[in-house]
Amino acid sequence: MATVCEPEWQGGDEGDGGVEMYEVTPEYVNLLTAPTDQYLCDLEHNIYNIQFVDFRIRSLDEGNEGVLFDLGAGDRPSPIPPELAENAGRFIRYHFGPQFLEIQNIGTTLEFTNGDYEVQNFRMIERHYFRDQLLTSYDFTMPFVIPNTRNTWEMIYSKPALSDEWKEALINSPWEVRSDSFYFVDGRLVMHNRAEYNYGY
Repeated sequence: MATVCEPEWQGGDEGDGGVEMYEVTPEYVNLLTAPTDQYLCDLEHNIYNIQFVDFRIRSLDEGNEGVLFDLGAGDRPSPIPPELAENAGRFIRYHFGPQFLEIQNIGTTLEFTNGDYEVQNFRMIERHYFRDQLLTSYDFTMPFVIPNTRNTWEMIYSKPALSDEWKEALINSPWEVRSDSFYFVDGRLVMHNRAEYNYGY
């Protein structure tokens, strides 16, 4: 199953009560203007027991097709700082190098398993930032997942065009590009992963 998407923006909902708080909905995360500095849900929210077991990233550009990262083939993310080790299962670092910035179309293949419950409207919203500026946002949905299955989810990303000045800034700012990936089931946040990227040499 492949999904092609364009960045999607929606309105937000603000919670009420005696303290300032927001319900973590798809509408809310689509309004975030900077990467999060904490996780917006606990591990216990994943009542569906969704587990990511394999992940591959490839270039889809004509004449430049090829695998860029393949967890199943033994590729490993960059080491993470010790202070982030407790969240190693949902924090990752990628050192892609400057050539990655020349690629316009990226395909990812995510393999995951789930538990005893069916999953309705499994939705991933992924938002990428450089420092505190949004670079791009993606939104993918898998309508239904059968209980106790291993599944393959293929997604296609069209990257935003970057000027030479932007590319130079990203290359010279390792780990300052960050992303949040929010996973919803029927509109309820069940998982939140974070990542950092290095496009330097």
